[in-house]
Amino acid sequence: MQKKILLFVAAGMLTFSAPAMAMNMVSEMGVAEQIEENAPVITVHGSSVSVNGGNGETLEIVSLTGKAVASYKIEYPNQRFELNLPKGCYILKVGKTVRKVTIK
Repeated sequence: MQKKILLFVAAGMLTFSAPAMAMNMVSEMGVAEQIEENAPVITVHGSSVSVNGGNGETLEIVSLTGKAVASYKIEYPNQRFELNLPKGCYILKVGKTVRKVTIK
């Protein structure tokens, strides 16, 4: 009887406990990502990049070989950068948010 009560209490605690950080699942082009609430959002439009919610952070751009390509200071909550990069795949990082993007 005590085991049943203990299991019931443990299951209830796991069910109703709040996560330390709220996460949303986003599916883009068949790839699911976990995105923290209030995390910067990075979107690519051709050869330009928009960063929403990254005020005070730095946008870092790295090639797939690991070479640092560019770095931009984000001064506004919604900021757009025109990238003068050759076509290819790059890794963009703002705070803890990291995206692999293709510049066409």
